[in-house]
Amino acid sequence: MIALVLLTGLALLRNGSGEFDVGPPQPAGAAAAGSATPGVTVGALAPLPYSVPDRVRIPAIQVDAPIVPVGLDADGWVDAPPPEDPNLAGWFTGAVTPGEKGTAVVVGHVDNAQGPAVFYGLGALKQGNRVEIGRRDGKTAVFEIYGVEVFSKNDFPGDRVYASKGAAELRVITCGGGFTQQNGYDGNVVAFARLVEVR
Repeated sequence: MIALVLLTGLALLRNGSGEFDVGPPQPAGAAAAGSATPGVTVGALAPLPYSVPDRVRIPAIQVDAPIVPVGLDADGWVDAPPPEDPNLAGWFTGAVTPGEKGTAVVVGHVDNAQGPAVFYGLGALKQGNRVEIGRRDGKTAVFEIYGVEVFSKNDFPGDRVYASKGAAELRVITCGGGFTQQNGYDGNVVAFARLVEVR
């Protein structure tokens, strides 16, 4: 979907206090989606029906955050969650809900004016880490990371990131890459995951 490519326009802020000069973790080369083994799909879980997500948990990076729906803003860019709340993620309503057949998209800030935000540690995820999405139907869709990569915003591979793989998949996206005060972050960190469990 062409609208999904607009995710590259997320306007996410970096803390300017100098306290976090090192910046957020960046994906290791070995964990890049391009070098990840897709894994065996025998016995893959059946997709879930539509249900709005309301919480994301990523134990490996201590994320436990509410999810709000986000759409497109007046300029046609995907809205990010309000930056004032650093512990808030957004589900892009132009995609499927997490657990449905297709590729669901969850976005969040890497940081804000006060410091690190919900997905600050996203680039530190490794293959095999889990992402748990609580849904309003009472089910928890559990996804396993099979790759994490950073892409330039000027050369973002929308088809590769958002295309349906014929199963229930998830992309978790935040800003990353290099940073300048003038232009902000020059890339997006993308975690690729597939549905492996329903609780």
